[in-house]
Amino acid sequence: MPVTYLIVDDEAPGRINLRLAMEVHPGWTLAAECASAAAARAALAAQPVDVVFLDIRMPGEDGLALARELARRPEPPLVIFVTAFSAHAVDAFDVHALDYLLKPVSDARLAQAVERAEALLRHGQRGAYGNALRSYAERRSDDAAWLDRISVRSVGRVEQVRVDDILWVEAAGNYVNLCLAARQVLHRIPLSRLETLLDPAVFVRVHRGTIVRRDQIGTLATVGDGSYRLTLRCAAQVAVSERYVGALRALV
Repeated sequence: MPVTYLIVDDEAPGRINLRLAMEVHPGWTLAAECASAAAARAALAAQPVDVVFLDIRMPGEDGLALARELARRPEPPLVIFVTAFSAHAVDAFDVHALDYLLKPVSDARLAQAVERAEALLRHGQRGAYGNALRSYAERRSDDAAWLDRISVRSVGRVEQVRVDDILWVEAAGNYVNLCLAARQVLHRIPLSRLETLLDPAVFVRVHRGTIVRRDQIGTLATVGDGSYRLTLRCAAQVAVSERYVGALRALV
């Protein structure tokens, strides 16, 4: 399917390098190159596009302000952030299921972003991606807020999971299982990172690999080998580490 895209970067070398790298992807047509958010806004008014490659840090109005504006559209373009931030600093993109490219952009990472964008467009997910983008932009404007929803990306799809629906969370390597009443949703983020985004008045750590909702805490018991197990109000059972037993007993 044909895809039109826009490059927004205040540095000419960045725009040129990305344009040249995109030439190997058939079906992608460059609509314009812009050196500022204002120029991008004018270009989008003249010709809507499917995808915007957007640099975050630009003089004057930064890329985040433009992204916040685009996210409010009923059918926003997909925004792929291009940034020189370190990998640790872009954890927020993974939390919200947004795509990003680290400078200098590698061909392999660009190909992955292109493939993901094509899948989202093919499955009509621009609106869902816009919701994820809006959630990210609003949180960046108010970093004190706890997460109220998590955007989860699978192949060609972005789903919004309400934090209020999460009963407990389990670590799965660099992923977590968001455990809901009727199903589990796998999301790419380390448990330690997710813990910093959840309201501690609502969630509590009970194991190095488990966080539970406080109102789900039921019965704490010692099992045969001397370890501890917590039965949640939803009837699920999770292991409890010795490190967290004292605090958990106080809650029980």
